[in-house]
Amino acid sequence: MQTWRIPRRDGVAILAGLAAPLVLAAILVPFRASFPNTDAALALILVVVAVAANGYRLAGILAAVSAAVWFDFFLTRPYERFTITRREDIETTLLLLVIGVAITEIAVWGRRQHTAASRRAGYLDGIHAAAQAAASGTSPSALIEQVASQLTRVLSLESCRFQYGAAGLGRPARMQHDGTVITAQQRPWDMDGAGFPPGTETELLVEGGGVFQGRFLMTPGPGARPTLEQRLLAVALADQVGAALATSHAVGQG
Repeated sequence: MQTWRIPRRDGVAILAGLAAPLVLAAILVPFRASFPNTDAALALILVVVAVAANGYRLAGILAAVSAAVWFDFFLTRPYERFTITRREDIETTLLLLVIGVAITEIAVWGRRQHTAASRRAGYLDGIHAAAQAAASGTSPSALIEQVASQLTRVLSLESCRFQYGAAGLGRPARMQHDGTVITAQQRPWDMDGAGFPPGTETELLVEGGGVFQGRFLMTPGPGARPTLEQRLLAVALADQVGAALATSHAVGQG
């Protein structure tokens, strides 16, 4: 049985989303008769923004709901009751909830964009490192080991090994140069929906200088479903190995 675990950062955000609006609303209670409750609503929006900035949707939505609930309870008449009698207060409460949810969605989108940008930067660093290793005269075996490690990380593999001069041996699935995967029966495989083909390794052919050099044999990890972007990165890394091998020796088509 799998245990659902929330990262510590997100757990703290959830607690803040639940507690911070309550604390602020309680602090404002002694002053609620001296300022419009719309000002209090703006203050609660700031709390929602602070929680939503974490980029965790559940925490932001809980903060928005908590802000609306405690705004109703503490800062609208009749006080200390979950009842609203004035139309203006109803509208303010609804706006507080809607704006809070909208802010959360914007923050979630921003967090995803930041994560994607960081991931792409890591991909570029991986290609640059492989290219630099090839250009600096690093031995092919060291480069192969480096790229195999990168493939394992990028594609969420259980293992990755290189074979010289072997293509199609054992009838594995094959990752094409465009990132698609075909089975041994030459049928396209839905990598995005199903992950790697089950019960078999997947090969990634390595060519250099127009000559076949070998292949990476990849054993997927549990639930591995690399995106097309990740698969194209794998092809680019394999191309670096092919270029390095082409300058050291050529292995005939096997």
